[in-house]
Amino acid sequence: MKNFDKIADLQLLVGESIGTSEWLLIDQARVDLFADATGDHQWIHVDVERAKNGPFGGTIAHGFLTLSLLPALLATAFQIKETKSGLNYGLDKVRFVAPVKVGARVRAHFRLLGWDAIGQGGAQLKVEMTFECEGSDKPACVAESIMRLFP
Repeated sequence: MKNFDKIADLQLLVGESIGTSEWLLIDQARVDLFADATGDHQWIHVDVERAKNGPFGGTIAHGFLTLSLLPALLATAFQIKETKSGLNYGLDKVRFVAPVKVGARVRAHFRLLGWDAIGQGGAQLKVEMTFECEGSDKPACVAESIMRLFP
């Protein structure tokens, strides 16, 4: 995990990597809970037997499940000590490049794309997130997250 003292410390890192998360296992229980929470019970995600004969040889995680792991993965990639609050402001350019097979592990690489002061000592960051799926040549997801941080 990378540690930064102040939000302003990231201003000079635009274009650079600011952290890589720990690996996180995507198991069937997590996929099933996500299906229940969202109402998306498509068989490719939740029907283990049927999915064995499907295009991926087993169940896969929802794309939005992968994307929703941002807070969990971010928490193990970097921290800014002075930050007391942070808000998810939105996403840009989300792409689900490759499936995440149930049983795989994922992690995210974070690269700072933009840093803008927003008052009260805070900043709006644009961060490219590349979700890596262990054993895959392609990323599972690439997205730009926009977050607002305040000291």
